[in-house]
Amino acid sequence: MIVLTGGAGFIGSCLLATLNARGHEDVLIVDSLGSAGEKWKNLVGKTFIDIVSKEDFRDQMLVGDVGDVRAVIHMGACSATTETDADYLYDNNTKYSIDVAEFAFERGARFIYASSAATYGNGSHGYADTTVDLEPMNMYGFSKHLFDLWVRRNGHADRCVGLKFFNVFGPNEYHKGAMSSMVFKAVQQIRETGSITLFRSNDAAFPDGGQMRDFIYVKDCCDVIMELLERPDVNGILNLGTGQARTWNDLAAAVFAAMGREPNIRYIDMPEHLRGQYQNYTQADMTSLRSLIPSAAFRSLEDSIADYVQRHLLAERRTY
Repeated sequence: MIVLTGGAGFIGSCLLATLNARGHEDVLIVDSLGSAGEKWKNLVGKTFIDIVSKEDFRDQMLVGDVGDVRAVIHMGACSATTETDADYLYDNNTKYSIDVAEFAFERGARFIYASSAATYGNGSHGYADTTVDLEPMNMYGFSKHLFDLWVRRNGHADRCVGLKFFNVFGPNEYHKGAMSSMVFKAVQQIRETGSITLFRSNDAAFPDGGQMRDFIYVKDCCDVIMELLERPDVNGILNLGTGQARTWNDLAAAVFAAMGREPNIRYIDMPEHLRGQYQNYTQADMTSLRSLIPSAAFRSLEDSIADYVQRHLLAERRTY
């Protein structure tokens, strides 16, 4: 059995689709579908054993009532960078991750988990996944960094994989609201107003819309995770981006192109609450992953956005 936490969420549900496509149907989903949301739609048409809540799974881990587990893929977390409840983030993203990791290690199961590029903060220490001395700019990034440190401190980095996801976008993110990608929001904006709104720059080194991110398509992330699932000899805390930073203007132009429209971009001031924690530039140093998996390949931003927009956002069935 494969335990997939966050299996009804964005990356988790896309990974479930990939697992199913490759013949893995004995998957236990650990997630909450919510009382009023539509996250359940991410599981329609997919095969899995059962869905259990994080709380129930925590209890089951304590008493050993889970079954034969060969892999644990831990994607479940609170991913809101604006969440301010530090106690909640520490329990949910750090302590719970420790519980899940110890559960996997005790059973000799393959353990793959989601870290985040938010651990790098403003990038002043670079974006190499070998760097330990990092200063996250928000509690979300700090909660992820604390778990990475626990993995390293306890000598587990050579027996599991932690993936520092950069800016992931793609199908099955519609339920994320304000935390959904700019690609998703851009299609909505174009449909409603005919234009896309981007933040003006708060740094003279970057023009308006010229702030840069390492955008990576969720389908490429799933391919990497599947490779790691089948390669227990490949371990470590690794960046997962494309290694190529692109501007928000590039992203907007690609969305307009995918929708067959001429670009129309408006710029607005950045909200005050974001100015102290806004990353103007991120680019994954992919040296580690490429040395371990030389065959890893990533679609261009333009091809990724075209696939997402045309095959999902503008299609009758949006999910993957």
